[in-house]
Amino acid sequence: MITRRGFLRWLLGGGSLIAGTMSYAFALEPGFRMTTCQHKIKPASWPSNSSLRIAALADPHIGEPYMSLERLERIVQKTNALAPDLIVLLGDYVAGHRFISKPVSVRDAAKVFAQLKSPLGTYAILGNHDWWDDPQAQRLRHGPVQAQIDLEAEGIPVLENDALKLHHKGNAFWLLGLGDQYAFPDRYRGYTGLDNLPGLMNRITDDDPAILLAHEPDIFPEVSSRIALTMSGHTHGGQIRMFGYSPIVPSKYGNRYAHGHIIENDCNLVVSGGLGCSILPVRLGMPPEITIVDLG
Repeated sequence: MITRRGFLRWLLGGGSLIAGTMSYAFALEPGFRMTTCQHKIKPASWPSNSSLRIAALADPHIGEPYMSLERLERIVQKTNALAPDLIVLLGDYVAGHRFISKPVSVRDAAKVFAQLKSPLGTYAILGNHDWWDDPQAQRLRHGPVQAQIDLEAEGIPVLENDALKLHHKGNAFWLLGLGDQYAFPDRYRGYTGLDNLPGLMNRITDDDPAILLAHEPDIFPEVSSRIALTMSGHTHGGQIRMFGYSPIVPSKYGNRYAHGHIIENDCNLVVSGGLGCSILPVRLGMPPEITIVDLG
């Protein structure tokens, strides 16, 4: 039979464990930890003699104390040290939550992103928060949003339902950027997106392989095997993820596309766990990550 003293010791120990876990989840993991998540993929539509290393930075949600310019500079330095052939930014540059001690502008962040180095350069797409946090774009129901203006001012192209052809080591491939799927929220009708996958696919004019950048992974069931690889962010891996499961994932497919490398119908999807936090500045079991994909 447990004594009163024993019960109090158990209660104190349990409370300390909970307090320690909460401190870690709200302070240490989101603000200090950083991992590199690497995937090696050989899509059937990718040439066997072609190799390509892609570094993806997703969802920085810029703002102090969690994503300061100094921290972003360290992320850029670490990304450059991984020697990618191509760097992609997968959207959601604005903070997206109220737990900010000091705002950081996307223009200032873009100056840091401009320090990213790779042979093929850096290309970006936009995320839902880049649209949601732009009152003028929401009122006019079109862009360009301020985040796009800021990125392009620093020499970083933003692919908005756009495609371009890149050449690397004697091989060519298409890089496609999809418009955001949840750009305009409506409390009664849900979301209206700017994504135009059929139109984007029509931009491909030959048989060279293609890589699709789509902020939200929810488009993946509509992607054909013509796309060698789809890369997405948005989910943050659920921010809280234990034993491969996240209780809350901002996707209509739940944990199906929460994080990592997913193969469906011979199509490959990589969902980055992202760098920052949305809604609440908390991460547990899902540390911020630089995502590396080695193709071929």
